[in-house]
Amino acid sequence: MKVTHVIRGDDHLSNTPRQILLYQAFGLTPPKFAHIPMIMGQDRLRLSKRHGATSVIDYKSLGYLPEALVNYIARLGWGYKDQEIFTKDELIEKFSVEKVQKTSAIFDMTKLNWLNSQYIKGLSAESLTSHVMPFIEQAYPGTDRAYAEKVIRCLHDRMKTFADIAPLSEYFFKDDFAVAADAKAKYPDKPGVKDIVAKLKDKLSKTSPFSRENIEKTFKGLAEESKVKLGEIIHPARALLTGRAESPGIYDVVEVLGKERTIKRLGAI
Repeated sequence: MKVTHVIRGDDHLSNTPRQILLYQAFGLTPPKFAHIPMIMGQDRLRLSKRHGATSVIDYKSLGYLPEALVNYIARLGWGYKDQEIFTKDELIEKFSVEKVQKTSAIFDMTKLNWLNSQYIKGLSAESLTSHVMPFIEQAYPGTDRAYAEKVIRCLHDRMKTFADIAPLSEYFFKDDFAVAADAKAKYPDKPGVKDIVAKLKDKLSKTSPFSRENIEKTFKGLAEESKVKLGEIIHPARALLTGRAESPGIYDVVEVLGKERTIKRLGAI
């Protein structure tokens, strides 16, 4: 087969002398063997299915980019200065077995998720949509593609994997959601909150065209008119519109939801 190099885990080290003898018995030149440390789970035990998905296909179905996974695997037990993100060409140019560490590497899902998020941020809107749409269609069947594209753009920087889109975007597709406790805490039931939301609802109903620019002007105009901090308007609005204490920019959320759904949700206070 003309194999020149065999690079494998150090758990095969004990097999090597016997295999070299077999090569020699057949009159063949043995390949060069390199044994590198095993990849371990967070518990420092050998990586297995109990630590999570181990098949490449599994990672695809979980919403990881192949480029990110290759980058991450290459960096396990190997590094080049302080560089974290490598193109395939850079890996080919800079990788060397001699620089692989002698200690076992730890498979860290948090680090993989961060790396994948960096690759997602670098995708064009068109490429991102093609990757994410299958996950949206699975979670919210019958979704209008044009509307989904607006949602995807709004959440572009918040995804660690493509599968994140379903839980992140729930309030864009469902009207029956609960308001989280930490969101409620940001607009306690105190005098003035209902009044300010009622004024916001009234002003947004008259905002036309219903664009991000005009929505921002409406929020800021109300804050100035009511002599309150902008946050005192944004926090209750976000809680009522998304059910969450954190979301993309509120002006973007309002624009994507549209006037009708925004007014309806603001009226639920």
